[in-house]
Order: sequence, then structure tokens, then C-alpha cells
Amino acid sequence: MATERETPDRHGTPSGARGTARPTPTGPQLLTGANVVLPTGTVRNGRLAIEGRRITSTPPADARLIDVTGHWLVPGFVDIHNHGGGGASFSGTAEQILTAVHTHRVHGTTTLVASTVTDEMDLLVRQAGLLSELAEQGDIAGIHFEGPFISPCRKGAHSEKLLRDPDPAEVRKLIDAARGKAKMVTLATELPGGIDSVRLLVEHGVLAAIGHTDAGYEQTVEAIDAGATVATHLFNAMPALNHRAPGPIAALLEDERVTVELINDGVHLHPAALELAFHHAGADRVAFITDAMDAAGTGDGRYMLGPLEVEVSEGVARLVEGGSIAGSTLTLDRAFQRAVTVDKLSVEDAVTALSANPARLLGLFDRVGSLEPGKDADLVLLDADFALKGVMRQGEWVVAPQLP
Repeated sequence: MATERETPDRHGTPSGARGTARPTPTGPQLLTGANVVLPTGTVRNGRLAIEGRRITSTPPADARLIDVTGHWLVPGFVDIHNHGGGGASFSGTAEQILTAVHTHRVHGTTTLVASTVTDEMDLLVRQAGLLSELAEQGDIAGIHFEGPFISPCRKGAHSEKLLRDPDPAEVRKLIDAARGKAKMVTLATELPGGIDSVRLLVEHGVLAAIGHTDAGYEQTVEAIDAGATVATHLFNAMPALNHRAPGPIAALLEDERVTVELINDGVHLHPAALELAFHHAGADRVAFITDAMDAAGTGDGRYMLGPLEVEVSEGVARLVEGGSIAGSTLTLDRAFQRAVTVDKLSVEDAVTALSANPARLLGLFDRVGSLEPGKDADLVLLDADFALKGVMRQGEWVVAPQLP
């Protein structure tokens, strides 16, 4: 893999973000003076108490006071669709996977699902075993299989020769290989075996996501009725909305059972498309994702996405052969900042889309996704311009704030 890992991050990697430094050990803390975004709304000049790895309702008597006046405290971000970063991918070795995890963690993603890309089944099975071990250790929150069960008509940055129909037996191989850590599988549900595979995933507690699909409206409705509950990067790699053939977009937006993924990097979506999704689905059904590949948090250059070569220029990733967009170089701190400064979403709606909704989708909202007593002390500290200034995960500073 060709990378430029020594190139400074053109998007402004936070101080202390590079390398593999351990989190900063901390004792009891009381953060004061910030705008604290809670499920009930934003508390101005609020405070947040932390003891051990948890948020607590009562500040410990020996808590260290940290004045963060003028800043925002939001929950740690939750990314359910991410292929890598820092010059490394989730299709690599354990060391490479941890490099990618760390890259996104210092950009505020404290909970991350590792996504694979289409490859030979034997390789995907082997990779599922490795990723499941890291999930058991708590390094990642689970596995998302994007491909190989997708449409050759909407393959995007996936190798067409490796694609296959979603035979339930083949889908079952990946679920079994993940040893209970499979969280989501993206399918073109109109293909032979697609609906039966959706039902299989539901039976095993795995999210069935509709994506890289050439399905029509009625076919998409059938898949949703069978149990599909996620739209993989809505608008991208699927037929466009048409007044006579509304296709999957209309079906996915209108059904309250479906959470729609959006890549808010200014490349994958026009702002009007994002506004359309929020208007029809509502903030409670949107999950911002990165769909990041190796170059996230690194720089321009040539990379590999599975078996395909990718050229990243000015932060935009495209296949060398064919020019299709190949994932993103996005990190969720940039997605958050763009949401509130460019898209003009409320901070509360941005938090819902980046933290609460994906945490609920993964069944982890009892532990992460909001700043509430008893939950993990996963948080992001932002300045008045919504630039990242600190990241805490399970009570330890991954990026310690540099305050006056």
C-alpha cells in the first residue's frame, strides 16, 4: 500500500493525534463552564462529573476542577460505517487496524464499527475472525460487511469480479466467522437470495442494510418489511429519485423503521440532499458516517481499498480505474463542524445524528451516545467554532485539552 503517513493532515489533525500514544491517565474530574449537550437539551454554563470510566451525578470530593468555559461538551461520536484511516485499513493486520482505530479516536470517534470491503470469501472469513478478537477486547464495537453481496450495477469502489448474490448460506459464513460480533451487513436485496438473507440477519440480531442496490421502490419496501432497517449511505450507489420511478430513496426515507446513513463531507452529498433527508426522515432517523478509507487523517496519495487502487487528491478519494468515488477521507469531528456551520443544523440535532442514533442502532445506548450518569465517560470538547479541542474515552483523555 502506498501512503503518505508523514504528510501533515490537510484537515488539521488535533495536537497529539498522531502516533500510538496511550491515553492520559486521569483521576476524578469535574468539567465546568461548558455548554453541555444532554438528551433533554443544552445546559449553559453546565458541569460534568467523571469518576473512573463513568459519568457520575455527584462530583467526587477530590475531583480535579477543569474550567472549559466557552466550550461545548458533546458525547463521543459513534461511527457505524468506516473502512480505515491513518494509512491503514480494517482489512489489514491487527496493528494496522489499531492504527486506523486510533486515527479516528483522536478525531472524536470513541465507538467505531469496522467495515470490510468486497474480497474473496475466504479472506473475508479470515478477517472476520481477526476483527472479532479486537471487538472482544473492546477496541472496536463490531463488524460491518459491505459487500460482496451487492449489485454490479451499483458497485461503486468494489471489485465487480468478486461480487456475488446474497445466498443465505454464504451470508451465514460471515456471521459465524464474526463469532457474535457482526453488527451489520449491506445487501442489494433485489438480488437472488436477498430477502431470505435479510430474514436470516434479523434472526441472528444483525442489522440488514440496503445499499449498493439497483432495487425499485416496491422491491425496497419488500426488503424493509422483511426486516431491513438501515440505508447504506443514502443517495450514493443507488438509483436516483425519479417522479415516475421513486426507487429505493423514497422507500427508505418514508419508512419510520429505517435509519439512513449520510456522508456529510461536502463531496458525497449536495447540501440540499442532506436537507431533504433531514426533512423527511427527521433527526431521529439519521446517522452520520464517515465511510472513511485509509487516507482519512493522513493526506493525498495512492492507497489500496481492498484489491482496488485509489487516488486521493485534495482530500477526495477516487478509483484509479474508472474514477468512481472510493469512500471518503472524512473524520466525524469535521462532519459535526460542517453540520452546524454549513448545513445550519442545531447542535442538538448534530449530536443526535453523530452519537445517539448510531448508539441506539447498535444496541449500545445504555452505555454510550449521550452524557448521562452511569454511562461511559466518552466525550468530545469543542471550542466556540466547533473545532475539536479534546477527546475522552472511558474516563481517560485520548486528546488532552490545552486550556489557558
